[in-house]
Amino acid sequence: VQLQASGGGLVQTGGSLRLSCAASRRTLISNNGVGWFRQGPGKEREFVAGISWSGGGTGYADSVKGRFTISRDRATNTVYLHMNSLQPEDTAVYYCAAARGAYYSTNSQAYNYWGQGTQVTVSS
Repeated sequence: VQLQASGGGLVQTGGSLRLSCAASRRTLISNNGVGWFRQGPGKEREFVAGISWSGGGTGYADSVKGRFTISRDRATNTVYLHMNSLQPEDTAVYYCAAARGAYYSTNSQAYNYWGQGTQVTVSS
């Protein structure tokens, strides 16, 4: 496994979780953009948040702006997704992915390494 996503779980509406994305090889994401995507039941995979290689550039889907924050720790080669004010519609399997280049993209085709996914369930 080259990318490992973790931190998912069951949380009540309004709760918080922090997802982590760790790379087995430092070179896998240290110079690459990283994105978080999610796929809810019966839905297509969608972009959630992304961060550039330096951490200086970030972007979010409109549905999570103001609630989710993406960050990266270059010392540990880990990317985090801090999720606050979680809602039932945030229920999904969350995937992290490493982009081919230095910047993130909202297009999943721009990513060539994917983690296995971590389940987030928000109860109402």
